[in-house]
Formats: sequence, structure tokens, C-alpha cells
Amino acid sequence: MMGGNMNKMMKQVQKMQQDMMKLQEELNNRTVECTAGGGAVKVVASGRKDLISLEIKPEAVDPEDVEMLQDLILAAVNEALKKAEEMVAQEMSRFTGGMKIPGLF
Repeated sequence: MMGGNMNKMMKQVQKMQQDMMKLQEELNNRTVECTAGGGAVKVVASGRKDLISLEIKPEAVDPEDVEMLQDLILAAVNEALKKAEEMVAQEMSRFTGGMKIPGLF
């Protein structure tokens, strides 16, 4: 009797692992987009937290104020990476029940 319950539980765990792997792959292919400076800088990042693209409008480039452009880029990149992390955490919470598991994404 006990063996049947154990087999059922193992199958459920295996299915959950497969579902999590599928979701992780989906999330790696999803993107988030952030802008800074009223759209002067636009960044797109993946759920894997890789930078996919960076667009800088010509009017954002001022040779006299390179620091401003650097700040805009940093702000957009940091926000995109934060959004990507939040997207992954939100989706993964379906499996973890909101519990944070170190090293699991």
C-alpha cells in the first residue's frame, strides 16, 4: 500500500520537474523592455537576464555630457534586469508556493 503512494508521489515530482524545466525555457525566451530619459535609452533583456538590445536616440548623445548618457544607460539596464528577475520569480512562485529556494533560478 505504501509503495503505491510513493510511486504516485514520485511521478508527481517528476512531472513538476518537467513543468519547471519547460517554464524555465519559456522564461529564457521572454523579454522585458525598459526605457530611461523619456525613451532616450531603451533596453531589452531576456528572462535569463541577458541584454538583448540597447537603443540610444541620437538626441541623447551630447559630447559635453557623457555622464548623463552613462547614467541613462545604467538606469535602463538595471531596471530591465530587475524586471526580468521579477518576471522569473513571479512565474516560478507557481511551483514553489512563494517559497524562496536559493539557487533555483
